Amino acid sequence: MAVFGSGPVPATIRWTQSQASPLKPAQTPRGSGGTIPAVMETTLHRQLKQFYAPDGTPQEVTLGEFRIDAVRNGELIEIQAASLGALRDKTRRLLATHPVRIVKPLALNRRIVTGERGTNAEVRGRLSPRHEGWLHLFDDLVHFVTVFPHPRLTLDILLTEQLEVRQPHANRRRWGRNYRVCDRSLTAVIECRSLCTTADLIALLPPELPAEFTTADLARTASIPRWLAQRAAYCLRQTNAAEVAGKQGNAWVYRLKAAKELAPTPTRRRQTKPRPTASAPTPPKSARRRSTG
Repeated sequence: MAVFGSGPVPATIRWTQSQASPLKPAQTPRGSGGTIPAVMETTLHRQLKQFYAPDGTPQEVTLGEFRIDAVRNGELIEIQAASLGALRDKTRRLLATHPVRIVKPLALNRRIVTGERGTNAEVRGRLSPRHEGWLHLFDDLVHFVTVFPHPRLTLDILLTEQLEVRQPHANRRRWGRNYRVCDRSLTAVIECRSLCTTADLIALLPPELPAEFTTADLARTASIPRWLAQRAAYCLRQTNAAEVAGKQGNAWVYRLKAAKELAPTPTRRRQTKPRPTASAPTPPKSARRRSTG
């Protein structure tokens, strides 16, 4: 298995792994030895953690009140296959003292395997009709725009191929899903992009996008649904990568900012009020009122 060392993450990678038993659940030891219970860690999470933090790299490190997936060369690494919004407050607090790298996998291709309830026997398998691309990051980034970009923050977006294992529920439900996801595993990492600035977000957009565009233009040129284009426009505007240039009927018209307009993200510092000096004490309000009379 190819893993990342202490060097930078390559822009394009190809990594595959075969599994003898795709229906075998993740087996992570329990206890107080700094490990995550098996019910919380999927095979996908464990594989990516090993991908970024090979043997010898500290994993499951306790930092104050937080549990960090891995620490490599002083950088905190968090694997987040779920929503980025769940890491928003945690990331904001960690960025005050440490550089943070968040790994977000997107499923370009996903094979769904349904097993028989109570066993590991495969019943049927199929390919998922949903294929995630780079722009699907904006579907999740809408909950993270108050943190990204930041001088100490790096988002690693992985295009992956995954295997999802499902089992039917014991009783058929009238509403909701009639299955539960038992595990997700990684079968291939196709490409990786590291995002640090708003310019990196703009680089995700299709090159044929006009200088001034609506969400309908973005949906058409990128071949994505309109709702996803609207989320992308929201993220671009909130991160100061785009601005409103006008309206076209009832649709907002956006304009991407030039490179010289994309100022680096300043480090946020807490502002403190100046204290009065001893040589010039502040008179009480009653004295000031008498002096002005």
